[in-house]
Amino acid sequence: MSRLWYCLIAAATSGLGLLTTADAASYPDRPIRWIVGYPPGGTTDIVARVVGQYLSEHLGQQVIIDNRPGAGNNIGTELVLKSPPDGYTVLLVNPANAINATLYPKLNFDFLADWTPIAGIIRVPNVMEVNPAVPAKTVAEFIAYAKANPGKVNMASSGSGTSVHLSGELFKSMTGIDMTHIPYKGAAPALTDLIAGQVQVLFDNLPSSIAHIKSGELRALGVTTLKPSAALPGVPPIADTVPGYEASAWFGMGGPKGLPTEIVDRLNQTINAALADPTTKMRLAELGGDPIPGTPAEFGALQAAETAKWAKVVKDSGAHVD
Repeated sequence: MSRLWYCLIAAATSGLGLLTTADAASYPDRPIRWIVGYPPGGTTDIVARVVGQYLSEHLGQQVIIDNRPGAGNNIGTELVLKSPPDGYTVLLVNPANAINATLYPKLNFDFLADWTPIAGIIRVPNVMEVNPAVPAKTVAEFIAYAKANPGKVNMASSGSGTSVHLSGELFKSMTGIDMTHIPYKGAAPALTDLIAGQVQVLFDNLPSSIAHIKSGELRALGVTTLKPSAALPGVPPIADTVPGYEASAWFGMGGPKGLPTEIVDRLNQTINAALADPTTKMRLAELGGDPIPGTPAEFGALQAAETAKWAKVVKDSGAHVD
């Protein structure tokens, strides 16, 4: 190969590097797709739309919420991880991205190895809630009811591998009760059937259920965090009845591996600004969420810790993909 050819290759490579830097410096110059692995109406979708509105207003480009439900969040996740690392396709990261690493024996990706952490957004409790027709007003009464009716209690979830699913599986394993898991493609259809009485109990992320609880369509029995939630006064932690029980859901933004630092920093700073913005902060607080601002590295550490935590829960509970 001639010296001229080597020079041409070097020049082309250098040019690509300059193009990448220029692209990062002008980012964003077109709309951004924020992939949500669930249908509209659930917590992941609500969080993305609240924060996405702020991002659209402050990044100078529209942030489009793109719902890609299916396979317990894995369809949307794989789409993002295999997209170009240019910042124009990002993921609403949620507990399923930690849980699925163990729950699914074969995935087309290794999330911890194939993603770029961008920013944390909020952490929320899940809430154990029942259809009002269920004759239980406390966690203890529900346990007694389930034990008296083995195999007759249907536990809905927003999908196999979600924190909603695993919160229920953890409850089953710690109480010894028998419930049949009914997975849905998101919280919205699960809530529809719970309200209609087709299923009896759901351990839902608080933001997507709080309006139904306040309206009386559903009855809250307990929250999954160790402390009560200010958004649900009078509703005790499940741990008051089942000592040691604890679970929560958290949400943030991630992208594919290799996302340029300049783009990561721009998105991280804007999301942190959104969490400090009074209007956005109030809307997230109304959902029962506590902001988790920080650096990309801190969000990455949270993801790694949650992956390890849920791996133990999956194994100990015997949970599996239906």
